[in-house]
This record gives sequence, C-alpha cells and structure tokens, in this order.
Amino acid sequence: MTLEPEYAEKLAVLAERAHTQEGTLARSLLSQAIDEADIDARSIVEILDGIPGAFERAEHGIEEIRAGKGIPLDDL
Repeated sequence: MTLEPEYAEKLAVLAERAHTQEGTLARSLLSQAIDEADIDARSIVEILDGIPGAFERAEHGIEEIRAGKGIPLDDL
C-alpha cells in the first residue's frame, strides 16, 4: 500500500514513538479501522468516492503489481 507523503511521515513518527516498525503499525491501524468500519457496501462506496484520486491510484497500483513492482505486506 502506498501512502501520501504526509501520511507516510505521520506513520514513521508514530512507529518511532511506539518503537515498532512502520509495517507492523500500519497493519495494526488498518486492522483496527476495518474492525470499526461499517460493512454496508453503500458506506464503503461513499467513503471511496470521497477520496480524491482513489480510483486512479488503485489503477496505478494494479499496473505496478502486474509489472512486478509490488512488495508483499509481510515484507513491510
């Protein structure tokens, strides 16, 4: 997963403060967000539609994975 630079910096600072790796913290935060999220599909679509450039970034990510540029989450 690729974060916007400002969020990557926040994650790095949080990980440093927590004395843990960024990938470990990111997985934990994402898991918590998923657990707390409303699983209604309409809510998810509304959230995704509200993220500027989300569709384009998702397509770019798919292209990167197909080109072999991805990093498995376990390697983060």
